[in-house]
Amino acid sequence: MTTTEKINFSVGDAVKEGLTQKEKSLPSWLFYDAEGDRLFQEIMNMPEYYLTNCEYDIFQKYKDEILSIISTDADGFNLIEFGAGDGLKTEILLKHFVAEKANFNYKPVDISQNVLNLLQERMQKSIPDLDIKPINKEYFSALDALNAERKNPMVVLFMGGNIGNFELPAAQSFVNHISSKLRKGDRIIMGFDMKKDPEMIRNAYNDKQGITRLFNMNLLKRLNSELDANFNLEEFKHYPSYDPQTGTTKSFLISQKEQEVNLKFINTTVHFKAWELIHVEVSQKFDEDMIETLATRAGLKVEKYFYDEKKYFADVIMRK
Repeated sequence: MTTTEKINFSVGDAVKEGLTQKEKSLPSWLFYDAEGDRLFQEIMNMPEYYLTNCEYDIFQKYKDEILSIISTDADGFNLIEFGAGDGLKTEILLKHFVAEKANFNYKPVDISQNVLNLLQERMQKSIPDLDIKPINKEYFSALDALNAERKNPMVVLFMGGNIGNFELPAAQSFVNHISSKLRKGDRIIMGFDMKKDPEMIRNAYNDKQGITRLFNMNLLKRLNSELDANFNLEEFKHYPSYDPQTGTTKSFLISQKEQEVNLKFINTTVHFKAWELIHVEVSQKFDEDMIETLATRAGLKVEKYFYDEKKYFADVIMRK
């Protein structure tokens, strides 16, 4: 079996499982093929998409206080980042830490070796004195490996509001799992998209330019390409919803008519009723009570909230 066939079978297994359920769904990681990555970069530059600038501003304003908190308990620390991406926001902290001669090493974690190679190359050009040691593992396996060899405290970065990609029970389980790998005195710095004007939140997932619609519909294009499917994109529509009581945003692809879609690569035919939904994404928004509950149940104590100027977003330091 070729590498491409192995990748397609992985995609195929997830798609077959999701589309043969009574309530159809697809995992959000399917968004991120090459075209999905490109569209997501466009989304992050939209005026409606406030998250990137919020966290960027937080790190610019509070980088000194963040370093002061995470470097108080020991002579050095290990800075572990889950899903660093292009590292643009993290670079603000890293440059400051190096300039202040903090004793630390930076260990970005990702399952994609290519992502890590690009990140390491960029950081070494931008911050030549940075001690960077990428880890090509799944998140929790990386923590296990680090625990076997480290002496200094661990600071885990999980930024960008990515915790919101989990529904609340799964978010709790994820934070619990991280906490179970930490030692007393270790910390997590986690980004949270906060509850705010419901219209503003919904607009971030339904922008006037239609970029989020293209991003969501690209998922079906990917299935057509990789699984030899015959989704007619004109017969599906993108629909986001936001519940201001729970803080939950959900995105759906909706079949506008009764139809059957054949996915030849996985030998599967999927029947859609008219106006039947495919759930493709969740994005949870938080308030301080929700964050405190998340931390307490994981055996963590919230040390500090860092907000952007408008309190749209918070980076929160939690200590084991």
